[in-house]
Formats: sequence, structure tokens, C-alpha cells
Amino acid sequence: MNGASREALAAARERLDALTDATSVDAAQLADELAAVTALLDREVSLRRVLTDPAQSGEAKAELVQRLLGGQVSGQTADLVAGMVRSRWSQPRDLVDALEELANIADLTAAQSADRLDDVEDELFRFGRIISSNTELRAALTDRSAAASAKVELLHRLLGGRAQATTERLVTRLVTAPRGRSLESGLESLSKLAAERRDRMVAVVTSAVPLSDPQKQRLGAALAKLYGRAMHLNLDVDPEVVGGIRVQVGDEVINGSLADRLEDAARRMAS
Repeated sequence: MNGASREALAAARERLDALTDATSVDAAQLADELAAVTALLDREVSLRRVLTDPAQSGEAKAELVQRLLGGQVSGQTADLVAGMVRSRWSQPRDLVDALEELANIADLTAAQSADRLDDVEDELFRFGRIISSNTELRAALTDRSAAASAKVELLHRLLGGRAQATTERLVTRLVTAPRGRSLESGLESLSKLAAERRDRMVAVVTSAVPLSDPQKQRLGAALAKLYGRAMHLNLDVDPEVVGGIRVQVGDEVINGSLADRLEDAARRMAS
């Protein structure tokens, strides 16, 4: 997002944070209701155009939201969406993207309140690794001709009782409503949102053998010092990394593996 939409999303996130700070608010229910509104506006193109039309007054659009959602969702959800349509959006699609992001943040907030956010982060990462290594599973979950109910059942067999309820909800929404994204990019976005809940970055660390706890602590401290922010480590093991480690933070790769150093040496010799 850019321009007006970025500002509108930032304001909506602030309102969501203020709302979920109240102990009386059920963040998981809020997430489900925001996801339902996302699905509605994703289907109804004309409605989202009306709700983002700059020629219409903010109050008129907010009143329309209250009429549409009143009695269908909680008052907190209706008020939050009404506040969002009062803002200006660069394009109608941005409102839907923002609603989806708020739904995911609300679910992650529920996990954080239950002290389960670290588990959710790790489970999202591990599920992504499973997807990347199992082409049959990926095909089953991304098959456009397959019924959504079949995908939900498959995910429940995979994750039910083995992962946090938040993880299952997030992945299920992503699989059943990908909205043009690949499964991998959707999982990556969810992982970044989870990291943001603790104001920290994500580093994908690949090593030939599992790192010990002291190694993890030293690496985390070094990366935090380098980037100036707390760092969450997503750990992966790849025997092809002969020695050392490979670290990726966003688009930046810190490559310290022996295998890559050997490849560099071979390239220099060949040239």
C-alpha cells in the first residue's frame, strides 16, 4: 500500500490495538468477524467501491456499514469497520487487504495474550517448510477445483491437536481464501506479522546440524546488535550446508557457510 491507504491502515491498526488492549474483548472472535467482512467485500466488488468512494462522505459510508453489519457482528467489529471506511483509500482493494491484515493481527494478539505467540511463529515456519518439501500436499491445498471443505478437513487432520488453534485458523483462512497469493508468500506474510507483535525481525537460519541453545543465543544477540532490533530465529537444517550457517533476514542474505565459501573459491580459480 502507499499514500492514503498506508495512513488509513496505520490508523486502523492503532484502533485495533486499543480495542484488543481491553480484557473484555475476545480477540479471536474479533478475528473471525473481520475475516467474514473481508470475505464479503472480496466478493462484492460494487460494495467495496461504494465504501471507498471519495465522493461519498465518511459519515454516510460509516452509516452504511452499521446498517449492513449491525446484528451480524459484534459492536466492536462494526465500529472498527465503520472507522476504516471513514478513512481515504487509494484503491478499493486496499480496504479488503487491510481488513484481512487486521483479522490476522487480532488472531495473533489472542495468541500473544495466551503466551502462545512463539509457538505460532514456529508452527507457521515449520508448516511452510513442509509445504515446500511436499509437492503433493501443496498441490492438494492449492487446487482451485477442490472444495474448500475438503481443504479444511485436510488441514484439520494435519494440524488439529498438533498445532495451536491460532495457527490452524490462520492457515485455514489462507488456504481457503488465498486472494491471488501463493501459499508460500501468504505464510511468509503471516510470519512477519507474528514477529511484529513483539517488535522483532525474523531471521531464517540454515545449518548443517541443529544449533545448540548457546549457539542460538549468541547468534540471536549478534543479529539483534547488527540490525538494532530483537530477532526471532526460524531454524532449518540442511545437510548440504557443509559447515557454518546461512542467515536470511528479509531480502538480505548473510552467507557464512563452508559450502558457499568453497564455491566462491572454485569460481575464483576457474576465472
